[in-house]
Amino acid sequence: MNRIKFIKGAFASGAAFFAAPFISTARSQNIDSTYDRLIEKIGFNHVPNNEIKTMNTVLHKANTRGSADHGWLKANHTFSFANYHNPERMHFGVLRVLNDDTIAGGKGFSTHPHDNMEIITIPLEGDLEHKDNMGNGTVIKSGDVQVMSAGTGILHSEFNADTELDVKLLQIWLFPNKKNVTPRYDQLPIRNLEVKNEFYQILSPNEKDQGVWIHQNSWFSIGEFSEQKTTEYKFNSSDNGVYAFIIEGDATIEGQKLEKRDGFGIWDTDSISISVEKNSRILLMEVPMVI
Repeated sequence: MNRIKFIKGAFASGAAFFAAPFISTARSQNIDSTYDRLIEKIGFNHVPNNEIKTMNTVLHKANTRGSADHGWLKANHTFSFANYHNPERMHFGVLRVLNDDTIAGGKGFSTHPHDNMEIITIPLEGDLEHKDNMGNGTVIKSGDVQVMSAGTGILHSEFNADTELDVKLLQIWLFPNKKNVTPRYDQLPIRNLEVKNEFYQILSPNEKDQGVWIHQNSWFSIGEFSEQKTTEYKFNSSDNGVYAFIIEGDATIEGQKLEKRDGFGIWDTDSISISVEKNSRILLMEVPMVI
């Protein structure tokens, strides 16, 4: 397939618009890589919440996200992605992509390339079949977390493993802290780490730490709460901010009320207070604020 047909196909299928051809091809043809295309428009463009004086915040309500409906794929984009472009929704620190996708039974993304991105996939409902040119062929189940360090370049595909039921997932892209690493893949059942009614770590920069690891000074935690609770999250680094995503339920973070699929970023602080309502599920993504 030539490059023009590939790009047209990417638009039609909902595959990553920013994905460049496989890195060796990109270099030989002087084509920008995924990393270059994503970072070229990045600026520190968060909009502070002036009601909170001791820290900076940004609020993204669920109904303000970009959206796309391709029939087989229904997507919500917290940050600019594919045909959705909002200059005030480019990123949160190194967090560049947060897509909330629903893929119809038996459908998915055909083989496509990435490079120099840390890619995290968290199925929320159903199972996702993954294949790549590193020889991995797995099913990522609801309750798992998958990471890929795209590094010098990978090719992979993702399909709904069920022919009838939808699969719902979060796909998250972070800029790495080093470029052109050897591509790698990892997958872990996070339900084995779960602590009821507490936030528990599922990702870090440390290979020997709990959960999966990536090439970035980032920590992800998730919590499922069957009861109302108030807790505190302490940052691992003073250079980081936290982007909270309400998967289910309701919560209040530093006085800001949040509902299902709302996103709330907060930085310039060492800790945050979180009040969680009953039957809520929340993902916390702690990431460096400077790229």
